[in-house]
Amino acid sequence: MYYRNLHLEVSETVYEPAEDSFLLADNLLVRKGDKVLDVGTGSGIIALAAAEKAAHVIGVDVNPEAVACARKNAKRNGIRNAEFRVSNLFENVSGKFDAIAFNPPYLPGRSVKDEAVDGGAMGRALIEAFIKEVGGHLKPDGRIFLLASSLNEPAFIIKKFAEEGFRAQSVAEKKLFFEKLVILSAKRQIA
Repeated sequence: MYYRNLHLEVSETVYEPAEDSFLLADNLLVRKGDKVLDVGTGSGIIALAAAEKAAHVIGVDVNPEAVACARKNAKRNGIRNAEFRVSNLFENVSGKFDAIAFNPPYLPGRSVKDEAVDGGAMGRALIEAFIKEVGGHLKPDGRIFLLASSLNEPAFIIKKFAEEGFRAQSVAEKKLFFEKLVILSAKRQIA
């Protein structure tokens, strides 16, 4: 598959980029020289798109096969300023970043367990854990980009960001037949 100038391949055990991935990649604000973290990297699409401008990108995923896939996609596309590692959220991440992106498992109450899409009962299990931890990895003027869905209540997610000292807002939306995808951007609140 292709996204912009990237040629991406995935396996059966790696989330295949779809409308959610494309919307996040299209709305990820990366400045020249940024240090970027892509949480839940999957095929690497977000990390590799960010690498076009960023000085350095780290992509992490809990799935070792996704990490291997992202590495292959970086090599396939000649991208040398991105690295990939296995990590459950921020478990194997150190340092501070200018931008942090997360395309989480966000579908609520799935009967078939697929960690790439199963977001828990309300579709926010990993999102809430991410929001609690993200501040420790973000530079003071850093930006967060998170994919949400009308199925997991973006207004509730915005409230959770506020509880952790961030101001979040919707910066892009895409209506699908059964849901609306929303890109939330968050920054630290200025006291």
